[in-house]
Amino acid sequence: MSRSISIKCLWCVALLSILCGRASATSDVQLTVKNADTGGGTIVSKPAGINCGTTCTAKFPSGTSVTLTATPASGFKFAEWSGGCGGAATCTFTLKANTSVTAAFNDGSGSLTSLNHIVYLSQENRSLDNYFGAMRQYWAQNRYPDQSFDGLPQFNPASGPHPLNGPAPALPGCNPADVPPSDCVWDATNLVASFHLDTVCTENTSPSWNEAHVDWDYYDQVGKYPAKNNGFVKTAGHDARTNSPKPFYDADGIRAMGYFDGDDLNYDYFMATNFATSDRFFQPAMTRTNPNREYLVAATSGGYAYPNGAYPSDTPLLKSKTIFEELTDAGISWKIYVNPEGSKCTGPVYEASCLFHLTYIQDFTYGQTVLKSYAKNIAPISEYFSDLANGTLPQVAQIEPASEGGLDEHGTDSDSGFPTNVQLGVRYVSTLINALMESSSWDDSAFILTYDESGGLYDHVSPQPAVSPDGIKPLDLPVDSVCHAAKGPTCDFVWTGGRVPLIVVSPFAKQNYVSHTVMDETAILKLIETRFNLPALNKRDAAQPDMTEFFDFSSPPWVKPPTPPTQNTSNPCYLDKLP
Repeated sequence: MSRSISIKCLWCVALLSILCGRASATSDVQLTVKNADTGGGTIVSKPAGINCGTTCTAKFPSGTSVTLTATPASGFKFAEWSGGCGGAATCTFTLKANTSVTAAFNDGSGSLTSLNHIVYLSQENRSLDNYFGAMRQYWAQNRYPDQSFDGLPQFNPASGPHPLNGPAPALPGCNPADVPPSDCVWDATNLVASFHLDTVCTENTSPSWNEAHVDWDYYDQVGKYPAKNNGFVKTAGHDARTNSPKPFYDADGIRAMGYFDGDDLNYDYFMATNFATSDRFFQPAMTRTNPNREYLVAATSGGYAYPNGAYPSDTPLLKSKTIFEELTDAGISWKIYVNPEGSKCTGPVYEASCLFHLTYIQDFTYGQTVLKSYAKNIAPISEYFSDLANGTLPQVAQIEPASEGGLDEHGTDSDSGFPTNVQLGVRYVSTLINALMESSSWDDSAFILTYDESGGLYDHVSPQPAVSPDGIKPLDLPVDSVCHAAKGPTCDFVWTGGRVPLIVVSPFAKQNYVSHTVMDETAILKLIETRFNLPALNKRDAAQPDMTEFFDFSSPPWVKPPTPPTQNTSNPCYLDKLP
């Protein structure tokens, strides 16, 4: 009897051993390690299993604590982890499911791979002439060397690099005999000249489709002939008089011709001068905020000239592929940072579902995937600062403007509301850039600051020919559109909108550099695609320069960044008079 029991137990032990072995085998999970820069270094694991300089895989029992160590090759330095790990320190994690980790190295040979973090922020509604038109005056006053910069002609010197000094631009205004509530009537004899704004709070000017086409040329709104850029005062006057619920004080559209100078925007002028800028950087489309911001996400607005959802026939969401989808597919880390100030989102722990509605990824079908599977990638702006402090800044970061908090530099939408102060907006932006310059991420980062569109503010340089992103013509032009009764080249997405300011801040940014290469804001996406070996989203970003001309990777000019001035916030803020 005892012998029988003994035999049965032996069989039990054997069976249990087989079953346990099968359970153990099925509990193994796979770790994949990728080297973003082949030859840049090696990655080894503890416990052993990974030991490679290219892509390697190994299986470990689920629950294993794995430590990855990256050792750069000669001439390289380790940059950061992405995927299953983040930051630049040793990567340690508990392996519970199949996981992929990417190691990035800097090659030290002076190439784009030295850039491991690209941060971009687009503020609101400013033309180049409105913000940087007095740039050459600033250079002269502050003893910077003069060079070609196509700002307002009255600030150019009488000799030296072209363009040279000229009279202040002046545009036809409203007929003084036609006072509100009459509409603004075009009057070619009543000229409004470019002037300095004393107030840093101004009533909004409209950049919408119709207004932008009138700005092109009052007599040729569909672009049959070269632009004359003569309609800015007329459209600003029209919008002021029809503003609801209360017309604006500036019923004659004079504010469209106002500009700021280097004393008003001392931080921006300093940064644009010491780092890199452009006098040929354009908004992607000849229309308002929403479509242009969609170009910053997907290099297209999917055929919309107005905010999607403005008309019953609009599609709920855009199906266009976004840059964030490409980054996810390639294992490149990214985040969208949102400032919740003034919004309905409450902290200190913010719900991603609330922050999501302060982003423009919400306009796309991929936004629903983000919300469902990558909600941690939508983060409050406080996380931007903590990521800088902790060395966990993602490889690509978009910062949404603090519009709900009144810090986006947009014109003021209502005289009865709280005025938007551009100096407070610039001061806010300075905290974002300064934090990067003071962080450990500075060594391999770029911060790109621009403006989503020119906002209906005067600029003397015309929009430029562009490539249609996807062959889709405007889908949502109403019956009162300037392109409804007449057709012309500007009635399609084959022209940019107006010029916008640009500042490229990086240790690699060329010092006191001005680009004269025509590009639009989708060039930012082209830079990201070029750096991380991603395909173009469509024909628009494929046609853009990759922005590498702004950088010197062989001899970085700003390893030690400059000390910028504190943004001036002392200018008066009022809406009830000009200037």
